[in-house]
Amino acid sequence: MGSQGQRETGRICLVALFCSLGLSAAQISYSISEEVDKGTFVGNIAKDLNLIIHEIESRGLQIVSGYNKRYFDVNSRTGGLIVNDRIDREEICSNSAKCSVNIEAILHHPMHLHRIEVNILDINDNSPFFHETSCSLNITESAYTGERFPLPVANDADSGSNSVKSYKLSQNEHFSLDVQSGEQSVSAELVLQKALDREKQSVIHLTLTAVDGGKPSRSGTLNIFVNVIDANDNIPSFSKSLYKVRVAENTPIGTTIITLNATDLDEGINGELVYSITDRTSSSKLSNVFSIDSITGGITLQSNLNYEENPAYEIRVQARDKGTPLRSSHCKVLVEVIDVNDNPPEIIVTSLISPLKEHSVLGTVVALITVTDKDSGTNGDTKLNISKSVPFKLKAPYRNYYSLVVDGILDREHGSSYNITVIATDEGNPPLSSTTVITVQLSDVNDNAPRFPERGINVYLKENSQIGAVIYTASAFDPDVGDNARISYSLLESSRPVKSMVSINSDSGDIHSLQSFNYEEMNTFQFKVQATDSGVPPLSSNVTVNVFVLDENDNSPVVLAPYSEHGSVNTENIPFSADTGYFVAKVRAVDSDSGYNALLSYHIAEPKGNNLFRIGTSNGEIRTKRRMSDNDLKTHPLVILVSDNGEPSLSATVSVDVVVVESTEDSHAQRKHLPMKEESFSDLNLYLLIAIVSVSVIFLLSLISLIAVKCYRTDGSFSRYSAPVITTHPDGSWSYSKSTQQYDVCFSSDTLKSDVVVFPAPFPPADAELISINGGDTFNRTQTLPNKEKETTSSGSEPAAGRSGLRG
Repeated sequence: MGSQGQRETGRICLVALFCSLGLSAAQISYSISEEVDKGTFVGNIAKDLNLIIHEIESRGLQIVSGYNKRYFDVNSRTGGLIVNDRIDREEICSNSAKCSVNIEAILHHPMHLHRIEVNILDINDNSPFFHETSCSLNITESAYTGERFPLPVANDADSGSNSVKSYKLSQNEHFSLDVQSGEQSVSAELVLQKALDREKQSVIHLTLTAVDGGKPSRSGTLNIFVNVIDANDNIPSFSKSLYKVRVAENTPIGTTIITLNATDLDEGINGELVYSITDRTSSSKLSNVFSIDSITGGITLQSNLNYEENPAYEIRVQARDKGTPLRSSHCKVLVEVIDVNDNPPEIIVTSLISPLKEHSVLGTVVALITVTDKDSGTNGDTKLNISKSVPFKLKAPYRNYYSLVVDGILDREHGSSYNITVIATDEGNPPLSSTTVITVQLSDVNDNAPRFPERGINVYLKENSQIGAVIYTASAFDPDVGDNARISYSLLESSRPVKSMVSINSDSGDIHSLQSFNYEEMNTFQFKVQATDSGVPPLSSNVTVNVFVLDENDNSPVVLAPYSEHGSVNTENIPFSADTGYFVAKVRAVDSDSGYNALLSYHIAEPKGNNLFRIGTSNGEIRTKRRMSDNDLKTHPLVILVSDNGEPSLSATVSVDVVVVESTEDSHAQRKHLPMKEESFSDLNLYLLIAIVSVSVIFLLSLISLIAVKCYRTDGSFSRYSAPVITTHPDGSWSYSKSTQQYDVCFSSDTLKSDVVVFPAPFPPADAELISINGGDTFNRTQTLPNKEKETTSSGSEPAAGRSGLRG
């Protein structure tokens, strides 16, 4: 690989290193002459970097360059930058007027980078030289005084003042030397001072010496042999000695960039001109780029121009006639290559941090970006932008060096990755651009607490349920991932010993019952479940669980005093003269269950076929169905069956012996025979009046509470249950309803002694029902629960269902 390729490789490596490290805000510059001895002191780098001597080793100061040779190193004892290898300016910068070596000083612990520029000063270590040791010039003896003959140009590997500055010609009587300083080189021409005489001297030997501007100066020589030829006495001439032409670098091959025109006053063959390129110093390169038509003088482009490789060309053209001897003249053509915007910017991304934590603060560096453009001027000026709105932005600490930093709030739950489209555009006309996509993945942090889908949970549990059964499964969601989304469940401490009643599986959230619940002892309880993730630190949230125990028909009816349950016999006496509808006795019973399970009905179970007595199915009143006859027994054993309406139905029995007696106490018989509306105002009526007044007050309070809840409630946890509604009627009856279950109880004046026991049920079943009791034995259920047939009885017939106790 040539030195140019090696330097290019070095620059790429330096750019990559430069982008991956922290960048300093200033650049240190030193100067050193080429060819100095190893160990020569260049500069005090420790002082310029504000380092103490012992920090050089502790922070690992290192000198890095992109060249094959390690030209410089640091003295760890003195902190000085010293020469480490032979420095040959001509090897490093062959054709540049200014030569510098860019190196980087890298500090570790922490890592930091400083750019250092070392200017290589040229010394006069190369002598001028000619490509050939000798040359021949054919000059006719008829040449005019003052005629000029161009001489070969000397080269010097040194630059600046150390390059070729002048030429000297050996002493002679015919020629003098005219030195011309051009834009790129110094040239010399022989000027004829005295006419030539071939007969006196046919060959003149001259020595041309090229001298550089160094101190001391160096020189090189060329032997010139002038052949004096007799003949053609007119020379071709160009309109001007220097032609300038500007050519765009994208000019197509085969384009004629300029046509030269020289004239010769001779006629015939002596006036026919032949054009050629005579630049001996670079003819091999120029012949690949340009060609000249020997007849027309048109210079044509032979290969593509590249401004980045060579911005200008100098062509020496000779116009020679065909006479004898040959006469010629010369001119220079300076071709200036115009840069066009033919190189798009190049984007290099280094030190990309991915995945990036989603809680990264503003200004966090994500990646380093370098933009290069091989064009020059405005065509090489670039700008870098992000194509769409993303929470990132670009910062430019140096020209063409950018850092991609965080410029907004990152949230992995809204977007787990970002594709950042970076566009580099130059300022050419038209502008060229290049695009690259930087993908940044976000890593999760524990910034979301688990969430329950509901603010409150209602669980309905049948009483007497199996111990250990799963009554509910709590489930929370965490939008995080991994350990941050792995949730464990637990019960929070409360005033009631909830942990003795339920437990929870920490992994699945299954809530198990630890005991069998009894509705009659506890119909509702409450506890809180906490969901905690496994993040660091862990986050948690709570939800309230309301457990409602649903009633089951697990209690049999209980017969109240003065009658006892089955096993003992109770006796009631009635007169033989008792009329139809005579009140014999009243059986009362209660049921600890609630709702439909506590709806009681009364029946005469024994004896079969007895048609003397009847019992109110709803109120338990035993009355005569007809008057006594002589054929009737004197003692009538009755077995009263009290049944609830649960499934399966539970019941209780009581035995009552009705004895028919001959009594002269008409007042006693008349009391039993009178309708209930004529009886005195008993204690039972007082209790019933108090109950009606209490129910009315409860109705008003419930109505006010219902309106308040409808207007202001925000939590719908109990929306499925409405407040109880109790309605009074003009005839003295009242209605009780709650949710979709409603009971209408109506009393006539004949049933003032009817007993109604109301047990509140805060959470009725979902089945809607309406029960009406309209005096005496009349019982209507306008809507039945599932598996219940609609029953309707009229006054005077055996009722289908009845109860003495209502549990709402």
